[in-house]
Amino acid sequence: MSERAPRSAILVIGFATGVVSGLLGIGGGLVAVFGLAGVLRWEQHRAHATALAAIPAIATVGAIVFARSGNVDFPVALLIAAGAVGGAAVGARIMAWMPEPVLRLSFGLLMLALGIRLLLP
Repeated sequence: MSERAPRSAILVIGFATGVVSGLLGIGGGLVAVFGLAGVLRWEQHRAHATALAAIPAIATVGAIVFARSGNVDFPVALLIAAGAVGGAAVGARIMAWMPEPVLRLSFGLLMLALGIRLLLP
């Protein structure tokens, strides 16, 4: 942990990330990035990359819980995953060359746009 953040703060961010992911369907990545970059003041690129690295474990646990209750459409999930693998590679390459202020602004605008859209009928 090169950022020297207290482990307890990182665990709290992780717990909040997991709760939001399980509750809202992986929106917890937004919580993780906000917690690392916004609260702990990590560099934006490192916060995004670290949050992405945590997602497989978070998603696996959530998917198992939902699968047990019969709420996972596996053919659709596989199609989403197939598209997302390529999309993640493209997105990670784009993020690597984005200046930090542009990345931060893009992240904030996405959160704002999603929030507004969710409030509209």
